[in-house]
Amino acid sequence: MKAPLEAPPEAPPKPRRRPWRFLAGLLVVVIILAVGARLTWSWLNPFGETSIDRSQPVLLQSIHNLSRFEAATGNFQVVVDLEKDASFLPDAVKGSRTLFVGAGGVDAYVDFGGMPNGALTMSPDRKEVTIKLPRAQLEKPNLDNKRSYVYAQQRGLFDRVEDFLSSSPADQQELYVLAEKKIAEAAQASDLRNRADQNTKAMLQGMLGTLGFDKVTVKFADEP
Repeated sequence: MKAPLEAPPEAPPKPRRRPWRFLAGLLVVVIILAVGARLTWSWLNPFGETSIDRSQPVLLQSIHNLSRFEAATGNFQVVVDLEKDASFLPDAVKGSRTLFVGAGGVDAYVDFGGMPNGALTMSPDRKEVTIKLPRAQLEKPNLDNKRSYVYAQQRGLFDRVEDFLSSSPADQQELYVLAEKKIAEAAQASDLRNRADQNTKAMLQGMLGTLGFDKVTVKFADEP
């Protein structure tokens, strides 16, 4: 008698593909394509600019001998409020107002080259010395381009059109000149020159003292 046939074993169910795996793969492909396109665009950017410096060599025009002592420096900052109005037109049509921050320094110096003959006298035993100096002077303000800028600006319609059609930097130059003038006036009214006088006096007393003079007297030309 034949043994009964056994039923074949059932095949294991096929695993179901999860849809999130497909979406993740698609997202990876999109990211790779986007990054590749960005790199390709950066490399082949048709709107990119290249800077080429074709400046001529620097030409030395003159050399001046200096015989002065830079004794002090003052740092100043001013806000220039420049307004221009038309006589018979409203500001929205013709007119402008600009706020410009001007920052720079002013040097105070004593010019030893201007000392007259006899400005330095010594005692017979060479232990005492007297020096008469000119008062400190102020240099022209030196604006710092990195710290000077237009803070705000309002312009009428005609001024906007004029600025669009013209590339003249006259307005910027006017702001710089006005800022330099105001800084120079502030430096004149400050204690900068007096500080430079005192620094020069202390420098000469210390230097001549190390040369062996027992007494060093520093006076200015306008002192008795």
